[in-house]
Amino acid sequence: MKVAVSDSSTPPSDWHHLDPDTVCTLLDSAPLGLTPTEAAQRLQRFGPNTLPAARRQPAWRRLLAQFQNSIIYLMLAAALVTAFLQHWIDTGVILAVLVVNAFVGFLQEGRAEQALNALRDMLAPHAQVLRAGSILTVPAADLVPGDIVLLEAGDRVPADMRLLQARHLLIDESILTGESLASEKNTAAAPLDSLPGDRTGMAYSGSLVLAGQARGMVTTTGQATEIGRINSLLASVDMLQTPLLRQVDRFSQRFTGLVLGGGLVLMLFAVFVREYAWSDALLAVVSLAASIVPEGLPAVMTITLAIGVRRMAARNAIVRNLPAVEILGATSIICSDKTGTLTCNEMTVRRLQMCDRLYHVEGSGYAPTGQLRENRCGQPGAAIAHTSEQPGGWPAGMRHLLHAATLCNTARLRCRQGEWQVEGDPMEGALLTAALKAGIDPDTLRNAWPEQDQIPFNPEKRMMASLHIMRPDLAPHWHLPDGQRFVYVKGAPEQLLQCCVQQMAHDGTLAPLDTDAWQAAITAAADQGERVLGFAVRAANPAKDRFTSEHPGDNLTFLGLASLIDPPRPEAIRAIAECATAGIRVKMITGDHALTAAAIARQLGLGEQPAVLTGADLDGIADAELPARAMTTTVFARTSPEHKLRIVRALQSQGAVVAMTGDGVNDAPALKQADVGVAMGNKGTEAAKEASRIVLADDNFASIAAAVHEGRTVYDNIRKVIAWTLPTNGGEVLFLILALLLGYTLPMTPAQILWINLATTATLGLVLAFEPSAPDVMQRPPRPANAPLLSRPLVWRIVLVSLFFLAGGLAMTAYADQRSYTTEHWRTLVVNVIVGMEIAYLFSVRGLHHPHLDWRQLLGTRATLAALLAITLLQAVFTYLPWMNTAFQTVPLSLADWFAIMMIALALFLILEAEKKIASRFAS
Repeated sequence: MKVAVSDSSTPPSDWHHLDPDTVCTLLDSAPLGLTPTEAAQRLQRFGPNTLPAARRQPAWRRLLAQFQNSIIYLMLAAALVTAFLQHWIDTGVILAVLVVNAFVGFLQEGRAEQALNALRDMLAPHAQVLRAGSILTVPAADLVPGDIVLLEAGDRVPADMRLLQARHLLIDESILTGESLASEKNTAAAPLDSLPGDRTGMAYSGSLVLAGQARGMVTTTGQATEIGRINSLLASVDMLQTPLLRQVDRFSQRFTGLVLGGGLVLMLFAVFVREYAWSDALLAVVSLAASIVPEGLPAVMTITLAIGVRRMAARNAIVRNLPAVEILGATSIICSDKTGTLTCNEMTVRRLQMCDRLYHVEGSGYAPTGQLRENRCGQPGAAIAHTSEQPGGWPAGMRHLLHAATLCNTARLRCRQGEWQVEGDPMEGALLTAALKAGIDPDTLRNAWPEQDQIPFNPEKRMMASLHIMRPDLAPHWHLPDGQRFVYVKGAPEQLLQCCVQQMAHDGTLAPLDTDAWQAAITAAADQGERVLGFAVRAANPAKDRFTSEHPGDNLTFLGLASLIDPPRPEAIRAIAECATAGIRVKMITGDHALTAAAIARQLGLGEQPAVLTGADLDGIADAELPARAMTTTVFARTSPEHKLRIVRALQSQGAVVAMTGDGVNDAPALKQADVGVAMGNKGTEAAKEASRIVLADDNFASIAAAVHEGRTVYDNIRKVIAWTLPTNGGEVLFLILALLLGYTLPMTPAQILWINLATTATLGLVLAFEPSAPDVMQRPPRPANAPLLSRPLVWRIVLVSLFFLAGGLAMTAYADQRSYTTEHWRTLVVNVIVGMEIAYLFSVRGLHHPHLDWRQLLGTRATLAALLAITLLQAVFTYLPWMNTAFQTVPLSLADWFAIMMIALALFLILEAEKKIASRFAS
């Protein structure tokens, strides 16, 4: 029954489980391919082989969306109040801040649909297809199910296809599976429940052919492909609001309700109890609103976030979305990819093992730094170094092993601008690095032993071989007859052992093959998460300079093993330890195998026996059970995009703030779902970057820990801004309310209130945005995701400081009454004493997290001193310039007045520092 092409546009999902003949039958295709007519009909039926473009939001809607924010509503309220008071300059400043905020948001946000368009760019633009027996080059968009496509090295697979023929085929599927190494492909069917990374008989759209040739039949196109499925998954995910914005929204709603309700009550009280005229009552209430609305707070918060963006950029974390700056500060769980983020993404030979010797290889990565150390009593012994000028220093057997690793090798190792890079297979590059550490220069050796012939790596036999002839003039230390040839073989040790009849010791002596011992060594290495390569040799017929078959022979001599691993980054180990101190749990989510992932997790310090779940395990866990299992699991291996998305959602359902790292297309849905998606800047796909809020410039986990540090600093500074702004406004409000309730003259005019708020916010408020990190910033647990913006201690401090500000205003009122000052003189004193108390409180709030007075707190930063100078000059202008006296109804003050102001401010500082110390003792 040919369901796939006649009855449905969505072919069955088990193509990998079917043999090639069955696939051809189901798709009603012939060995010579479809006819042009049939291809055109199927194109009409299935549609083009493209991913649907994201529905783009009109620019004007994206711009208006920037104003749909509680912070913006608060600023609009402040603008309306100042406009009502006809303070047009203040209104213009606030509206200018609104426009700038919206413009920045318009540029930095609204890019979610670009992630879908980036996925479309992963598809190949053209493909070679066999139609009616002719090879044609057609646009990839014109491919249909049943087409036969030809693949070769360098091609990007244009559609999902079942392989009909494959020769030495290697495909990089990392963007889809997360697997760090290339997939070896053949035509064999895979189990029905296998993951995409284990389906050796399939080639998936968007993946890259590294080596070999193949012929495959297209099974699915467009949205029905594996990459199309991820596209649908990504489109179904909505990016979450940041914790700070959620907190600000809740605060703004309650704050707005309080202002409106309180204002109405006070207005009615003024009219019906104090018999104010309606216009006077309205003016008084508007004055209250002007004092209580922190019109500068949103702008200072935005600037604080922007400074955090700059600081993070200096630590290799590029923030694409401004509110994302502080999310990492709230992060409680980091789900990290393994390859390249936690590890170096540079394969490294750890050990070289012969039947009677074990050598530890120093160093990591491709740089040939380090030596070989012979194992003694289970521990690395003294270094054994040999230079390329003395290659004969190695015993004959070890020399053969090093030659096999170097000569049976197609990679090249290059040093460019001080950085060592591999051209070719990473594992082969690691072997060349090990040879250099052993004193063998690959280029010199290849000249001395030129290659005569090669059997390329065969994924089915899982080995490769090369034939070499010795040049006596370049290798005199071998003492071999002219024309001596050797066949070196490298491959999977299990298969290689089956072709061997004996083994060679390090000194070149031969012995019967001990298969059991080698199998035990292979198993031990695999348990450590290492990849193992085996090496063998045989003498070749001097009269033959070519292989006569695709098999190197069955009379090989086994030389030994090389154990390789992508080692953990040293800085990642330190960063994970720092995260543990900060109460942040790190979980590894990888497409790699469970044993490898668990071994790396142990080396990273994620636990001696880290709990591991595979993709197959996750499929058997119900959604209701997954959150608890996800919280206790450290390593998730062989995961698909759906698995990653389920894991992130499960962790979020437990109240966790989740940061997710990734680089491939398969990571994009989870990156978008996470509270903060972190993409890799170097090896990351555009789809991953567009789905993320933050991009790491160096693909290093340590940069995430550094960004967490900066995120916590940003949040601390925002809390300091709030802790400084609200009490100062609260003191003004209490003073005004008291005057209104008692029927007294208002202690400040609306213009004076706005002067205080704008002048101090533009100077003193901004200072807190530049505050450095607290010493204990990474020694505290993460704040709860549902924590209110105003905690109980902060509310207490706001109330307490507001009362102190009221007391300071009353003290200054008593001082003015004692001297029979005019109303203008009294108001000038009140304005300046409030500013003086705000300066004193600024120095106190700088040490918000420190109960003990610190000299650094008193000295302040450069920004603090600059702001202090600026506010001093502004108050001098406000107090002494004649035209300012006229505009704001103020008068010049005497030295005695200034002394009284400073004494009140100093008293406030000392009282607040004493309160902090007492509160810390009760808390402990």
